[in-house]
Amino acid sequence: MASCAFRRSIASQLSKVLDLPPENLIKSISAVPVSKKRHVADFQLSVASVTEDSSSESLAQDLHLQAQKLAERLKCDAVVSEISTGPGTVNFTINRELLAKTVLQQVLKDGSEYGVKSELFSTVPRQKAVIEFSSPNIAKKFHIGHLRSTIIGNFIANLKAALGHEVIRMNYLGDWGMQFGLLGVGFQCFGNKEKLKSSPLQHLFEVYVQINKEADDENVKKLAKDFFRKLEEHDEQTLSLWKQFRDFSIEEYIRIYKRLGVHFDEYSGESFYQEKSQEVLKMLEDKGLLQKTVKGTGVVDLSEKKDLSLFSTVMRSDGTSLYITRDLAAAIDRMNKHSCDTMIYVTDKTQSNHFQHLFQILKLMGYDWAESNQRDRRPYRDSRESWPCSTNNPSDVNLFSQDFRGLLSSDYQFSWDRALQSRGDTGVFLQYTHARLHSLEQIHGNKQPTDVNVACLQEPDAISVLQHLLRYDEVLYQSSQDLQPKHIVSYLLTLSRLAAVAHKTLPVKGSAPEVAQARCCLFQAARSVLANGMKLLGITPVTQM
Repeated sequence: MASCAFRRSIASQLSKVLDLPPENLIKSISAVPVSKKRHVADFQLSVASVTEDSSSESLAQDLHLQAQKLAERLKCDAVVSEISTGPGTVNFTINRELLAKTVLQQVLKDGSEYGVKSELFSTVPRQKAVIEFSSPNIAKKFHIGHLRSTIIGNFIANLKAALGHEVIRMNYLGDWGMQFGLLGVGFQCFGNKEKLKSSPLQHLFEVYVQINKEADDENVKKLAKDFFRKLEEHDEQTLSLWKQFRDFSIEEYIRIYKRLGVHFDEYSGESFYQEKSQEVLKMLEDKGLLQKTVKGTGVVDLSEKKDLSLFSTVMRSDGTSLYITRDLAAAIDRMNKHSCDTMIYVTDKTQSNHFQHLFQILKLMGYDWAESNQRDRRPYRDSRESWPCSTNNPSDVNLFSQDFRGLLSSDYQFSWDRALQSRGDTGVFLQYTHARLHSLEQIHGNKQPTDVNVACLQEPDAISVLQHLLRYDEVLYQSSQDLQPKHIVSYLLTLSRLAAVAHKTLPVKGSAPEVAQARCCLFQAARSVLANGMKLLGITPVTQM
């Protein structure tokens, strides 16, 4: 990795002056973000990061002076051409021709693995992760809320897989529960088998709306309860109808996922754990955690004083399971089956209480791994709105970049206006830039960095692109730490803007052959990294618009 070689060289010199091991300094040396307004160095060391106590006010005031003194003890060499200082930092400028040669060679040599081989990841243990995402309720329309979980979970899975972790992508369907009692009664009253085959989600949604209007009727309530009870008892006819709902729904979901470029290793669901949830209830009872209320429902006391001031209901009065009971069974089964290091749930923020109760119960049951799962839950803000998926619509790629611009857990309001816009910082802009750079390669051919005269890449706009490519591993590392895609989105948008400027000021056509060859290599490297980042986000790069 280009940036690693430079960091090691800088760390080697710093270690002699600071009397610290080079490996202790590597992560304190960061690439400097490109600035439109002024020339910037390539790397910087924060003096505070190598000072034992940087919290005192007097020391904070003295950091700039310390930076100056440290800089005076360092020397330029074949790698570092300039050393300067900033507010509490020592800045390093890499030899410009070495910068161009090293970055271009590394990007084009590593290809799709550029950035992920960085020594920044050397201390990160490889893990086995089960990632649950999308998880729609069958017989319901695929809406923006499902889409958010789908693309966020897909990003996390893509990133972890790219970094060498073993990833199991799981779609845990909402395919069981009392709502299917109501839907089953509704289908018996208003259903049409032909419509179920041709347009299952739409027809089941219409049926559910119709029966829901009568949901307060005592007779309908009784019929729905009876239908679900028969499901739990595995009544053949009732189960057969439910299975049609499930199978037709999954077929339609798979078509949607294919359009999004998303796949799953496992399709699971609440129905898989109907029987195992009874085993969970037995375990809770054996451990003395299951209590019965006056109404006959089963609860687990989660209060600190054990006074039932906070509890979670895990069983209905008739003994049937609840959503949380099945989730408990699913979590235990996954850990037993996969022996994974972590399970990541990508969920709507409104489910926070549900998952808090889930993890608390698991810990009470003696499952210590529930603690790490609680840390790895990835909540996001949901916005319920139907989404007509179309592969020819610019909204498809804009939904990715629109969703990923800010923190996933921040308040979020979906906007079709933003999703459909084709100008500005959008997914379409990324696609357009990629297609434009690809076209340049088609016209002028792929260039090998070994044949390039890097002295032809010394213009400010060329240097800006090279500096930005140098930062890619840090951006990946940042995203790997907090599992937030916003770092990569911001990076790619900046890369696209820098490439667009360079495309105007550094023409290939009409330039001397040696200059044209060098510029082609630069644009080829930019397109390669742009494609890598887009794929992590779940956006398939296009070659023409």
